[in-house]
Amino acid sequence: MTLRIGQGFDIHRLESGDGVTLGGLWIACPYRLVAHSDGDVVLHAVMDAMLGALALGDIGELFPDTDARYQGADSAQLTRIVRDRCRHLGYVVGNLDLTILCEQPKISPHRATMREVIAQVLDIPVDRISVKATTCEQLGSIGRGEGLAVQAIVLMLAHA
Repeated sequence: MTLRIGQGFDIHRLESGDGVTLGGLWIACPYRLVAHSDGDVVLHAVMDAMLGALALGDIGELFPDTDARYQGADSAQLTRIVRDRCRHLGYVVGNLDLTILCEQPKISPHRATMREVIAQVLDIPVDRISVKATTCEQLGSIGRGEGLAVQAIVLMLAHA
């Protein structure tokens, strides 16, 4: 069996708003993520990890922010495109490990649902997805609540 490992990272600035989309899940809070698409940093990191594992570039190449077609785009739909591209090359997600770095919103009340949504988007069992969260102990821009970041590591498996 052929294994490929990829790592992804994404960060977006926060500003006043009515909520954020994380892992395909809308979370009401007094912020919004500043981005060309829907700003889903979780799925952006996932896509970059998947693309990186297969040496396919990054989401900026595939879905450039200079292309008006991706203005406000649904990151879950973009992730399905990446998933299908990987499948076409003979790979599926074996497992996914995510770490969300933020002060707010609190992730723990949304973790189980977020895992389910990501599993549905990737079309894999939920037990292959780990979602963790940590604060930055009020250090740096994330610690000051100015932004939100995600690290993703994915194992891609060759399938028959």
